[in-house]
Amino acid sequence: MTLFPLLVLLAGGLGLVTPGSFTGGAEAVPYLLGVVMFSMGLTMTLPDFRGVVRRPWVVALGLAAQYLVMPGLGWLVAQSLSLSPELAAGVILVGCAPGGTASNVVTYLARGDVALSVSVTSVSTLFAPLLTPPLTLFLAGEFLPVDTGSMVGDILKTVLLPVLGGLLVRLLAGRYVARALPVLPWLSAITIAAIVTIVVAGSADAIKSAAALVFLAVVLHNGLGLILGYAVGRLARLGEPAGRAMAFEVGMQNSGLAASLATAHFSPLAALPAAVFSVWHNVSGALAAAWFAHRDRRLTAAPQDAGEARNP
Repeated sequence: MTLFPLLVLLAGGLGLVTPGSFTGGAEAVPYLLGVVMFSMGLTMTLPDFRGVVRRPWVVALGLAAQYLVMPGLGWLVAQSLSLSPELAAGVILVGCAPGGTASNVVTYLARGDVALSVSVTSVSTLFAPLLTPPLTLFLAGEFLPVDTGSMVGDILKTVLLPVLGGLLVRLLAGRYVARALPVLPWLSAITIAAIVTIVVAGSADAIKSAAALVFLAVVLHNGLGLILGYAVGRLARLGEPAGRAMAFEVGMQNSGLAASLATAHFSPLAALPAAVFSVWHNVSGALAAAWFAHRDRRLTAAPQDAGEARNP
């Protein structure tokens, strides 16, 4: 899935260049997100939740970091950059979303604790109907009106029910689902790309004037989230692999959900930060994973070099 950021970038470019081709597409966004979340449910197994039972306090720490660090950072970034009400609400909504499934792949590439990453992603997704709406109201309510009741209903319909449905299908027809597993990441990638295309097309004019500011907000939000997530894991003395998992769980969001909610409850312009985030967090995550892997190789090679120096 290393081509995923490029695919999403091309999708955004398509929506920007030919916005008229996707007029009315916003109505399809919740259904497209449902496809992504159903695919996520198909990839989940009971062992994913056994990790929660084995290390409940660690998963709880990841959940707390997810729903405290990123929402708070979203509000701080919006205030620091004096974003317009719609963009501010969009940035905050990205922060209030649960973790994204891409964090699991990036954690694997970074040689992090994949089991912890999967557990935190699963739990944060299940808690989204309870936590995302009130957090959005608390932090973004000063910028735009927030209908928490309607938002809860949308998250239940587009996130929780599809995930549980996919998990149920996996339990009942695991043999057949296993054959389709290699295809699911591509299905999700193409569907997310379609969401990005529709969201970008809906705010194509605004992008031309606000693109640089939105990009700066997204880079700050994501970058600080990765750093603080890693710091939480290390300060809690969870070990290096778990620290890396925490970094990606906190810094990488379910931007597809944020885009869908922003489009439905605010405006296409408010969905712009989520569209940009969906591209950037995959790029930054891949770069961070490559840096971690390079550091591991360097540390492994250092003792060997030292041994050769002592024994010429």
